[in-house]
Amino acid sequence: MNTLVKNIVRFALFILVQVYVLDKIHLHQMVTPYIYFLFILWMPFRMKRSWQMLVAFALGFTLDSFHHNPGFHAAACVLIAYIRPFLVNLLIPQEGADTNYEEPSFKSMGGFLPYFIFTGVLTLIHHGWLFLLEAWQFGNIWYFIFKTLLSTAVSLVLIVVTELLFARKQSFRTNTA
Repeated sequence: MNTLVKNIVRFALFILVQVYVLDKIHLHQMVTPYIYFLFILWMPFRMKRSWQMLVAFALGFTLDSFHHNPGFHAAACVLIAYIRPFLVNLLIPQEGADTNYEEPSFKSMGGFLPYFIFTGVLTLIHHGWLFLLEAWQFGNIWYFIFKTLLSTAVSLVLIVVTELLFARKQSFRTNTA
C-alpha cells in the first residue's frame, strides 16, 4: 500500500477510535485514555520536522473539532512532534534504525525498552501539557500529577496492545539502490 494512503487511513482510524470509543471512557474523572497521538509517534523517520509539526497540528485540530476545544489537542500534538526527533536521535545510534527502517517500532528501535522509553516520554509530555492546558492552573497539584500519571499508564498499555495487535511489517533497507 502506498505510504500516503496508509497514513491517511491511519489518521482517520485513530481519530475515529479516539472520538467514538476512547472518549466515552472516563474512570473516576482521573483517567482519560488517549491513543490518537500514536499517529505522530509512527510518522516516518525521514519526515522533516516542519512537516511533522504541520501533520501533528492537523491531527490535534481534527480532534479539537470533535471536542469543541480551542486547540488543546493541537498544542499537545505539535509539542510532541517538535520533541520527537530529539528523542529519536537520543535513543537510536547515529548509524542506526532511522537510516535502515521507515518508522519507529519495536524492531526498528532495537527492542522493547528503547521503544517503550520513546513512547513513554512522549505520552507523558503529551498528557502533561494537555491536562495543564485544560485546567490552566496548578490549583490542586496532586490531582494534576495523578491524572497525568494514571492516564499515561493506561494510554501506554493501549499503545503496547495496539503495537502487538497491529504489527507493522518493516523490512531492513540497505543503502544499495
